[in-house]
Amino acid sequence: MAGEGKALTLKGIAASPGIAGGPVYRLEAQELQFPTHQVPPEGIPEEIAAFHRALEETGEQLETIKEQVAREVGEDKAAIFGAHQLVLQDPALVDEVENRIRQGTNGAQAIAAVVSELEEMLAQLEDEYLRERAADIRDVGNRILRNFLGVAGPSLTDFAEPVVVFARDLTPSETAQLRPDRVLAFATVTGGRTSHAAIMARSLEIPAVVGLGEELVAGLSRAREAIVDGTRGEVILDPTPADWAEYRKRKEEYQEYARRLVSLRELPAQTPDGHRVELFANIGSPADLPGVEKVNAEGIGLFRTEFLYMDRTSLPTEEEQFQAYREVVEKLAPRPVVIRTLDIGGDKELSYLGLDQEVNPFLGWRAIRYCLDRPDVFKVQLAAILRASAYGKIRLMFPMVVSVEEVRRARALLAEVKAELEDRGEAYDHQLQVGIMIETPGAALTADILAREVDFFSIGTNDLVQYTLAVDRVNERVSQLFETFHPGVLRLIKGVIDAGHAAGIPVAMCGEMAGEVRATPLLLGLGLDEFSMSASSLPRVKQVIRSLSRRDARQMANHALGLNTAGEIKAYMERCLENLNLEQSG
Repeated sequence: MAGEGKALTLKGIAASPGIAGGPVYRLEAQELQFPTHQVPPEGIPEEIAAFHRALEETGEQLETIKEQVAREVGEDKAAIFGAHQLVLQDPALVDEVENRIRQGTNGAQAIAAVVSELEEMLAQLEDEYLRERAADIRDVGNRILRNFLGVAGPSLTDFAEPVVVFARDLTPSETAQLRPDRVLAFATVTGGRTSHAAIMARSLEIPAVVGLGEELVAGLSRAREAIVDGTRGEVILDPTPADWAEYRKRKEEYQEYARRLVSLRELPAQTPDGHRVELFANIGSPADLPGVEKVNAEGIGLFRTEFLYMDRTSLPTEEEQFQAYREVVEKLAPRPVVIRTLDIGGDKELSYLGLDQEVNPFLGWRAIRYCLDRPDVFKVQLAAILRASAYGKIRLMFPMVVSVEEVRRARALLAEVKAELEDRGEAYDHQLQVGIMIETPGAALTADILAREVDFFSIGTNDLVQYTLAVDRVNERVSQLFETFHPGVLRLIKGVIDAGHAAGIPVAMCGEMAGEVRATPLLLGLGLDEFSMSASSLPRVKQVIRSLSRRDARQMANHALGLNTAGEIKAYMERCLENLNLEQSG
């Protein structure tokens, strides 16, 4: 498999760990040709009927995929396709397509236009988890369109030999076709770690790198072989003999490393000198729970509740929310579940919420601000969370708090809901803890004041970095300035931890930084009590914690805080990890 000439190394997003190499297979995007004619009035009923037949056929196909994934991967990943089936009933899709057909647009054009608009709306959201759902809409929409036109979809199962798959993007249903014995790895131009394709790849244990950009398209024009390193986020096109030798070495190292991580599952996150911290997982819906159990997380440090409000045309009822929260709490009991109240704003086009389009929605009417102004929405969610607290250990968390006044107003509404539940004879946990997310410089700088009002802090580094550095992390022109290790950000984090501890309350972190192994010694040294991250990151963070004394971590943190640039700090933390002799820590 020796390559000839010069190899091309590309850097992307490490989406699924592991390393694999082999011949390249290019999955070309399927260009669907459809008519552009108008439908005459007498043809409209049949066009609508054809649309519904396509919906029905799509539903049957998704049910088949869901059953296959449940058997081969697990019920939690099969839930992805249950969510796809719900899209087929979504009025935002079905009603809008029908309306356009009634106006004379042919069915294929109507489907393509509505799906494109829904996809574009989701792709512009700030929240990465919700933004990645654009791929789900595209996946379902393309399937409906193919069924309407009677065109078969691409096959990813008929390979004569194991291959490395390259594509602009992989939809969830395409990823579900991948077989580890036929697909060695995959890499895509677009996508992120929270895309369902990435989630499926991790479940199938197929190495993957996503978000490689247009440079991948140019490089693929000549590539015959490739190496995909899903741990480092690297792709090597046309590897040289030296690259293949290095690949074999890294593959052996990764396999040994993976075996060691599995052996840590039942062990605590405790330093060699006896300091204990808690490792929690972040989830976006109950479907994420099996991943939490797989790594034996000590609880849920961030339960995002926005999934209950998306892809619908009316508010979720108290009962709907209660059942979703109860499902998670009962399955995790007696471990704690931190539920974040609705964190939504003008970047999410949900007409039923009455959210206006704003010039800068991230500085506007969102999260706790919206909830305090809409007690009719907020109190329903609080009631559902309180009722679920009778079934396990819930901690309630308010997002985007910047002032004591907001905490007090939120607590006052919570007290009202408690009184109403007591009048209804509903049980709830009277010892329920209430905390806030620290996501703005204003909150971080007044953490000593806010600490007197709450039971815990959780630092949301994604927004804290964005607001501290005035950087829109989804704007490609400035996203390179989004720097978690910026000295200013680290000083704010230290101040929050110190203020929380001075007030006697624990401090957690639930942003991306909590799962970044380069940051683990730093956060440990600063005194962070709880780390909450995506479940897949947890074993690596635990390994670092179990390999590093608290004393050494403090020394590393103190040294890092004295450095002048993010680049210097990252380089120093990388050297610290190398000195721990933790393979695959990058």
